[in-house]
Amino acid sequence: MAPPPVVTGLSPNDGPPGTRITIRGENFGTRATDLIGLTICGYDCLLTAEWKSPSKIIAISGPGKGLGDVIVSTKLGGVGTCNVKFKGYKNENIGPMKDSAVWVEETSFYPWDRHSLSSSSFQQDDPLGLSVEGTERKLTEDDLNEKFPNTSGDITAENFSASWFLLENHLATSFNDLQAGLLHLKRKVEGQKEGHLSFLKTNVGAVMDQVDTLMVLKEKYEKDVNMFGSEPTLKLEKAIKGSEREARKLYDDVLARRDRAEKTRNALNVLSRFKFLFCLPCSIARNIKKGDYDIIINDYMRVKNLFLKRDIPVFKMALNVIEQFITGIKEQLHTKLVKMPINVEEQKRLIKYLINLDTNYEPAWDAINGRAIYLHNLMKQCYEEDKAAILEDLNKSKNSHLTSKYSKYTTLQETNPCPQNVFYVEEMCDIISELFPDIWKLGQAYFVGELHVKVEPGHKTAFKHMVLNIMEVFCKRLRAAIIPHTLDKNTDRTTYEPWALPDIDLMAIYLPDCLRYVRYSYAILVKLDLPSEALDIVLAFIMDLRIHCMCILFKKTTDNVKQFSKQEKWKIEISESYSGITELPLKFEQSVQDLIQVISDSILKSELREGSLLENPLAQKEFDKQIEILLATFYMVLDSLTNKGSSDDDDDENRSPIVSQLIGTPSSMYRLRSHSQKPAWEHRLLMTLANCQYTTNVVLKNIVEAFLKNGYSISPNIIRKSKMDLENLERSILESYLEQKSDPLVGTIEPSMYLGRFDWDTKVAPTDLRPYAKECINNLIHVHFEVNSISAKLIDSVLPQVVQTIAEELYRLMSCVQKFSIHGIQQAHIDISALQEFFSAYSTPKAKDHFKEAMELIPPLEQPDLTIVEDILQKCRTKMRLQILCLQKS
Repeated sequence: MAPPPVVTGLSPNDGPPGTRITIRGENFGTRATDLIGLTICGYDCLLTAEWKSPSKIIAISGPGKGLGDVIVSTKLGGVGTCNVKFKGYKNENIGPMKDSAVWVEETSFYPWDRHSLSSSSFQQDDPLGLSVEGTERKLTEDDLNEKFPNTSGDITAENFSASWFLLENHLATSFNDLQAGLLHLKRKVEGQKEGHLSFLKTNVGAVMDQVDTLMVLKEKYEKDVNMFGSEPTLKLEKAIKGSEREARKLYDDVLARRDRAEKTRNALNVLSRFKFLFCLPCSIARNIKKGDYDIIINDYMRVKNLFLKRDIPVFKMALNVIEQFITGIKEQLHTKLVKMPINVEEQKRLIKYLINLDTNYEPAWDAINGRAIYLHNLMKQCYEEDKAAILEDLNKSKNSHLTSKYSKYTTLQETNPCPQNVFYVEEMCDIISELFPDIWKLGQAYFVGELHVKVEPGHKTAFKHMVLNIMEVFCKRLRAAIIPHTLDKNTDRTTYEPWALPDIDLMAIYLPDCLRYVRYSYAILVKLDLPSEALDIVLAFIMDLRIHCMCILFKKTTDNVKQFSKQEKWKIEISESYSGITELPLKFEQSVQDLIQVISDSILKSELREGSLLENPLAQKEFDKQIEILLATFYMVLDSLTNKGSSDDDDDENRSPIVSQLIGTPSSMYRLRSHSQKPAWEHRLLMTLANCQYTTNVVLKNIVEAFLKNGYSISPNIIRKSKMDLENLERSILESYLEQKSDPLVGTIEPSMYLGRFDWDTKVAPTDLRPYAKECINNLIHVHFEVNSISAKLIDSVLPQVVQTIAEELYRLMSCVQKFSIHGIQQAHIDISALQEFFSAYSTPKAKDHFKEAMELIPPLEQPDLTIVEDILQKCRTKMRLQILCLQKS
């Protein structure tokens, strides 16, 4: 378990909803996926959180108000703590004496309207007779509510609390002052009680006069009752009623006509005055056709404000008709909102209309869902259309194959038609690049409050899952099309059917284009500032695609290298430092250089948020594997060129040279050359040997330097193994050549030595070298010429081995001699000494030992005989000066 995360700093530490906050602290995780929770003032803000480092997160605040904590949660550390607080702005009334970060219209906060602004008009005197304290030491209203719930400090309220009043107004007043205030309050109450009695004492005369007046009025009233009765106005009332009836009879008809006229006039006035209400349905219908929904909404809101609360039947009927129109408009607007395609600005306008019409829908969320569904449907439609195109192409190819089978006239087709897989990748990338930014922008506008609609609980999480699902579906569909082997075998392959892949040579042409399409879409997603989780899904697909693209390009180059053996023309290239090489190693080096250029430009080069390809262990392993296969393939090409051909025109050339026992030179020198332009097999061996050496010493070094120049290194073990293989091949080629040259040459020594029934116990005095010795010298010169004609650098590799074989054979033959005569001893000394001297430039230590051992097997000579031998050798040097020059090193 890791330590819990701790928030130590916020920038800024307050602001309205949608404020971009930089959160600093400790233990925020080692990567973006470690962040699993973020709340600001109690609201979940994980969707907008962007993990930057173990000590930094950037997020956007939610609709939380007031002071609150910023809590970070990680996978290993759990729920963290917060040392600072963030304050969200409240939508509260701000008084004239209260500090505010924004301008406030103050006129609405004065309750006295037209009254005087004097203190007596809105302030009450303190009941204790004490001065009211300043606000600097007052308790806040929230604290007082917490201490005294359901009470008030207003002395006129029913739930008045004295404790509240004292803490609010006299928190710093001394106890003595409070006692004095209590005495003042008591005196004030007693003074009010005494006020009534003192009033009566002061005005006793006036009170008595009033009582006397009331007695006089009473007496007069009783006298009038006795005189006129208790109902003096009854007769007058009867008369008035009779007159009223008569008057009504006279004017009944006039009044009836007047009432009818008034009703007619009132109806006309109503129609004229409320023409707006009754004509509104027609106006709505007319504006619907024009699309002027702003006018419709304004008229509708005006009608509701004017007539909704009037309990008049005709108004209610008109409003019902209008409501029916508005209900239809709501449905029409909602249909337009979710019908695709539509641009984001148009959707925002429709959302505003639906919100103003107080619809029951969730227009913002429905718009987001509609776009997501449309995106998924487009991806599915693209898949079905391209799949159908592939089936159609297969049917056409079958029909064209049948036609070409039975007709000599065939249509020409494209050499490298672009696979449907590539079209599909391009179309999918276009869909994501064009449509997904609208979903993200609309979602951000919804969650930051730009659309002025309440965000329902759970929508943030649902939107996050929606984004991640779109990214997963996008990447898995592309995987199924171009790299199906990376799909999960249990789940993905059943949902996303893998596509049939075209030929490697064809895919190698278009895979870099596919990578470029995906990278373009990824760059657009990065600019949208998506969460790291969503970007990582695409980034993982790009990494797999880069690895696959690298493997395909390597395989294509490897396949091309395999064809080099058939393309070898055996034409020696002119080179200052190396001779005898053909174009084969040069072509191989150029192929690798071209491969390096392609993969460096399109694959190994990292772009936005992409790490180095070879920092990935799987990519590095695959890179080493493909390099090793490529080098091994070229080794096999060289190896295949060392095998003897089986064609008819190679039979004579591949036969060992026939050595003449009469003249002592290979008859193949005088044999007519074959009609084939291919050189003799021995020459091909030497060319291949030169190619091996050039590859080992030059090509491999150039390849390593080319990779280093582009910032990538090849494992030394791979180069070491390749060099070992080439060195083994060199030894094998050298053994084959020596077997082809040395065995026939050595095999002719013994027959030539005893030509003409020669015996070392001879009676004939020596006068020159024996023919077998001259034959050995001429055969070695021929080998020297053949090797030098291919590559002078190979002479030191070939001739010493041939000389060593000759020396070994001479030692064997000398050891088999039973008896030497004096002339035989002289002849043997002459022959062995001449060969030893002529071959000295190419004699190995073993060859020198064999010559020495052969001389030791010959009996020694006396001084006169040695003089004869030296004279004959001197004559041989003179006569064979040209042969000696041929076998000397320059």
